[in-house]
Amino acid sequence: MDRRKEIREFLTTRRAKITPAQAELPAFGSDARRVPGLRREEVALLAGVSVDYYTRLERGNARGVSDNVLDNLARALQLTEAERTHLFDLVRAANATTRPRRTGRQRMRPAVQRILDAMTTPAHVWNGHFDTLAANRLGRALFSPVIQDRPLPVNHARFLFLDPRAEEFFSDWEGSANGTVAALRWQAGRNPYDKALTDLVGELSTRSEFFRTRWAAHNVRVHRNGVKKLHHPVVGDLSLPYESMALDADSGLTLVAYSAEPGSPSEEALGFLASWAAASDHEQGDQPAQGPDPRQTR
Repeated sequence: MDRRKEIREFLTTRRAKITPAQAELPAFGSDARRVPGLRREEVALLAGVSVDYYTRLERGNARGVSDNVLDNLARALQLTEAERTHLFDLVRAANATTRPRRTGRQRMRPAVQRILDAMTTPAHVWNGHFDTLAANRLGRALFSPVIQDRPLPVNHARFLFLDPRAEEFFSDWEGSANGTVAALRWQAGRNPYDKALTDLVGELSTRSEFFRTRWAAHNVRVHRNGVKKLHHPVVGDLSLPYESMALDADSGLTLVAYSAEPGSPSEEALGFLASWAAASDHEQGDQPAQGPDPRQTR
């Protein structure tokens, strides 16, 4: 990826999102703007730098930019925590004199799989590309439309953007898609020389207009927690809060666990799904497969 272009487009899109009113700048009746958002000189004023200095930075020339300037710029543009981190990552990559060493293929340690298997809630481990590398029985059952009895790893982003069934499975498909694009954009800033990630972004940009349009918006997000809303083919609608926990011993890997509110329809549905998964494993081995709805066999 072109680091200078990434900086230029990120700062331009962030500047366009902030109005003078949001920045607490005076507005005048004759202040007609050809483009939305702040002007460069206004950002420079808010960040405490010269207009020439900010213009050079917005053009992608980040050489010699201090952390203090970046902090001031992040405040001026009202960046979120994820956006601030992304800006620092972009500048760090642009100023790097050597490329980081490529990491080997990510592997799942047996201890992590044992922890997953001991959990009673759906859980899986994925990397920054949304490749699920491991899952417990209920996790595989929950995401059975994505995994489809295939050996892991399986990529959720490809399913989300390229499989027509995704819009039915993800109840808030557009919200999930926007969040996935923003998370991949954040990962790209952190790992600019990750060939697998670059290949994935290239494939999705080529094959999905929605992805391509959202990628150009330069929005960034970090997945830490939230609520996953799904329409499962076996148990119907599910609303599951989730928590993401980084595996410190396995760089780049995250364990995601899903739960249901006590006494909710989703908790009952998860119970049905667990019965279905256990029956499927008993009949067909370790992989969950399509089977009868347990609600019809009680």
